[in-house]
Amino acid sequence: MSRTVFLKSSFAVFILMVSCQKQNSTIPYYNTPEFTPHFLSKKQAVTEISHTIAPFSFTDQDQKMITEKTVDHKIHIASFIFTSCGSICPVMIKNLEIVNKKYGKDPYVMLLSYSVTPWIDTPQKLKDFKTANKIKNPNWHFLTGKKSEIYTLARKSYFAEEDLGFTSDSTKFLHTEHIILADQNKKIRGIYNGTLQTDIEQLVEDIAVLKKE
Repeated sequence: MSRTVFLKSSFAVFILMVSCQKQNSTIPYYNTPEFTPHFLSKKQAVTEISHTIAPFSFTDQDQKMITEKTVDHKIHIASFIFTSCGSICPVMIKNLEIVNKKYGKDPYVMLLSYSVTPWIDTPQKLKDFKTANKIKNPNWHFLTGKKSEIYTLARKSYFAEEDLGFTSDSTKFLHTEHIILADQNKKIRGIYNGTLQTDIEQLVEDIAVLKKE
């Protein structure tokens, strides 16, 4: 093979590789609670990623009903907290402020913080909690509702406790530092440790990528 033909062939392979990289997202999809990453194109994800966040309906701090329709065609970030938590929750809220600072005025990025003690965290308590933390973002909702429904959504839809949580029942207390990123089609695209600032900084970067998809 001549040098010219070899170079042309090599260039063709390079272009093909670049093309494939452009087609597949740099942000993986997750389809199971084991969080095995799948790097796919949006077209591939339609048929290969079956898991999406299930329908839900909960009340926020302003007594407004928030459902899966609220996040239609929007990126949303799910966290699981409770207002009387004195351990990981304050750190998570503080770190999520990094997301809030970047996307607080973006109507296509929503934060959903589900209370894991909904029998205590009434809408008024959640409103006071949001006020105490000086959170003014109208797209950051603190949610309460039936315990069984929140726990099922957390474990079965968001895989909030990964494979361990997926097999837990609603009698076991849900307490996790995991923060979940879901895309505009309610497919899971990331899991982050909410107590680590570096993880949240990565979350901010991943949101920027999803916004361009």
